[in-house]
Amino acid sequence: MKDDDLAFRALADPTRRFLLDLLFARDGRTLGELESEVEMTRFGVAKHLRVLEEAGLVVARRSGREKLHFLNPVPIRLIHDRWIGKYTERPAAALADLKRELETDMTTTETSTGAGRTVHVYRVYIKATPQSIWDAITKPEWAVKYGYQAPVEYDLRPGGAFRGLASDAMKEHGAADVVIDGEVIEADPPRRLVQTWRALFLDEPATRLTYEIEDDEQGISRLTVTHDVTGAPQTAAQTNGELPGAGGGWSQTLSDLKTLLETGEALYA
Repeated sequence: MKDDDLAFRALADPTRRFLLDLLFARDGRTLGELESEVEMTRFGVAKHLRVLEEAGLVVARRSGREKLHFLNPVPIRLIHDRWIGKYTERPAAALADLKRELETDMTTTETSTGAGRTVHVYRVYIKATPQSIWDAITKPEWAVKYGYQAPVEYDLRPGGAFRGLASDAMKEHGAADVVIDGEVIEADPPRRLVQTWRALFLDEPATRLTYEIEDDEQGISRLTVTHDVTGAPQTAAQTNGELPGAGGGWSQTLSDLKTLLETGEALYA
């Protein structure tokens, strides 16, 4: 079954859509917390969560003895780019914005995992080798081809510097040469990269960013991005694609990365 089919099947059920809404409102919940919000047995909720996990819409991570469930918006972004962006993005976006304004207050929601932490988890499956994905993340000649189309510089050693440079388009709008900085904490090519990540245009502390790349025998790699944005609410909103005019955040970037590596062309080339 194709990725789109799995996502559409998962989204077709109102209970599963409600579970996604619950995770959007407060991410990183246990099965027990979700069960308390739904008129259904624990087994029934667990079954729905498995369907959402199979579709990639939910990512489960262990935190001590607890199993936490996170909303993964990347498959929804891919559906948007495949079925909306190509055909009717402008009118559909305008109608969607109008509907949201009429029905809801415009507020920013944090992703809480308890103990005062805020963590976003994104996952995407890519038909590419781990090395190709690693290169696309860490090499400037690849970084300019997708996402915000801006080069990056890495010193891939513990304590090494990371810099996210402004694209020409960003500079036209007054951006400085360096817009993001950080420090490499752990680098295990092409499997795992842990670093700090600080947006210099926001008056907030550095956050912690982790890339994990796994592959299988069929040539499919799984890229998981975990962004701990604790204490940095503006960074959380920006990287989650919630700030108007600031792009689609990690969801859009990872969707674009997948498309580039699988087709040779970026979504917004």
